[in-house]
Amino acid sequence: MCVTNESGPPDTPDSGARRFPSRVQVVLGGLRSTSIVSLQFVLVVAAFWVLVWVLGKLWVVLLPVLFAIIVCTVLWPPVRWMRNRRVPAAAASLVMMLVAVGVLAGVISLIVPSIVRQAPELASRATDGVRRLQEWIQGPPLNVKDDQLDNIVNTITDKLQSSASAIASGVFSGVGTATSLLVTLFTALILVFFFLKDGPKFIPWLDRTLGRPSGAHVGEVLQRMWSTLGGFIRTQALVSLVDATFIGIGLFILQVPLAGVLVVITFLGGFIPIVGAFVAGALAVLIALVSNGLTTALIVLGIILAVQQLEGNVLQPWLQSKSMDLHAVIVLLAVTLGGTLFGITGAFLAVPAAASLAVVLRYLNEQIAERAGETLPPPDTPVTAQVGVPDDDAPPEAPPGDPGTSTGN
Repeated sequence: MCVTNESGPPDTPDSGARRFPSRVQVVLGGLRSTSIVSLQFVLVVAAFWVLVWVLGKLWVVLLPVLFAIIVCTVLWPPVRWMRNRRVPAAAASLVMMLVAVGVLAGVISLIVPSIVRQAPELASRATDGVRRLQEWIQGPPLNVKDDQLDNIVNTITDKLQSSASAIASGVFSGVGTATSLLVTLFTALILVFFFLKDGPKFIPWLDRTLGRPSGAHVGEVLQRMWSTLGGFIRTQALVSLVDATFIGIGLFILQVPLAGVLVVITFLGGFIPIVGAFVAGALAVLIALVSNGLTTALIVLGIILAVQQLEGNVLQPWLQSKSMDLHAVIVLLAVTLGGTLFGITGAFLAVPAAASLAVVLRYLNEQIAERAGETLPPPDTPVTAQVGVPDDDAPPEAPPGDPGTSTGN
């Protein structure tokens, strides 16, 4: 029986069959592509490092600018409201700056008399607290003897004396830091006035200076960054208000002295990540310890820990993810990375920096999709819908063709 191939003669090297590259060619092609991408990545990282280095050299100028922008995000809504009612731009800006300074001075005037009035009593109670602490250390179960306690005190004293030069140099450098801080605050104050007065003219000026289409792209990105930064400040204020409210309720119920002062300090400390919450909480626990005793101090500590856990793990990531269109995990990772690399300043600027970077990446993605002729799905669209995978709840679609049910013979 002769078996024939109905599809044609067998393939031969000369019959035009598809030729595949060898394994060596595939590996070399992959290495070539990887090396090109790696070189491009190294160049981008180097350019980014140079940019960071330049920003570090210009930090003295950038710091008051950033501080002024943050203040402007708070003052701009009422200034815009007054300008919409035909109040002159300079007058509206000056009025809001005076109102802000007045509010700050009023808060300070409310705090200082309470501190002055209750400070002597707190000092005497602190002395009693130190004495009780010494008696507790010397009693069971620690049973620390007088000579051991003296050795501990002497060790601490020797450590401080050995660090006297470092402390002195820190004091002298602190004088320079204080002077620089005053200059920075004064510069930021002037910038706030001009930003509020002439801020709406910046985007048109940028558009005229850079021209089309660069001016339009940069202006759009800056507008989105401004909205994102405003959302961050409002969210941080709301989180700080929640912290101060719940902690303040606990302090007033427990009748801790200087409860009003501690509420204000807790609210202001909420704007300084890590250190602000730690200092405000430690101060509240210390005042509760020296005035109301150990039991009240432990209750205050429990309240502060519970509120800060709720704020740090639930409230702040959720609100910031909503206001800045960032996932809560990104917010947590940004704060952790910024605090680890750059300390307090990095922790404070990490979230707005991550949000600003996300704004730039989203805008670039939009431009790439537009030039590629694609239509981006809405942000809340499920991933399965974006890649064309049908939902489980959707009815199954009929296959385009089934060889087993074909009727064409």
